[in-house]
Amino acid sequence: MREPILEVFGKSISWRDVILMGGGLFLLAKATIEIHNDIEVEDEARNATGSVGFFSTIVQIVIIDMVFSVDSIVTAIGMAEHVEVMIAAVVASMIVMYFASVAISQFIENHPTTKMLALSFLFLIGAALVADGLQFHIPRGYIYFAMAFAGLVEVFNIFASKRKKKIRS
Repeated sequence: MREPILEVFGKSISWRDVILMGGGLFLLAKATIEIHNDIEVEDEARNATGSVGFFSTIVQIVIIDMVFSVDSIVTAIGMAEHVEVMIAAVVASMIVMYFASVAISQFIENHPTTKMLALSFLFLIGAALVADGLQFHIPRGYIYFAMAFAGLVEVFNIFASKRKKKIRS
């Protein structure tokens, strides 16, 4: 995987680099499209009349599940440096998603900013994967710290929002 397959501008490119760049570009595109849909399409959906059919909803759920399975694998590859960690992360995430999907879905519905935060994490990881594929390594500690800090800020926002709702009622 690390043996050079071609050379571009004096840089050797391996299959690993191609996979990292492809996965990173996929995550960047997926996160961008989802963020755009959340921002733009919701406005259009509010103005539209009619309901979405049951079959259409089922198809969308199946497609989203498949995409998030790919996301999980690519994200695990991007965040870990060892194959064992990647495999464990993918298996653990599949188990958690299987047992906690309803609770996670309700949490995201109750706290929509967490979805935007998760999509921005995908964007960050995608950028790191592309950088790694271009042989520019971003230390994982920086990425972990940025994600932990953003997550902590989101927790504060959730608590502040709950407190404001209590005060209003």
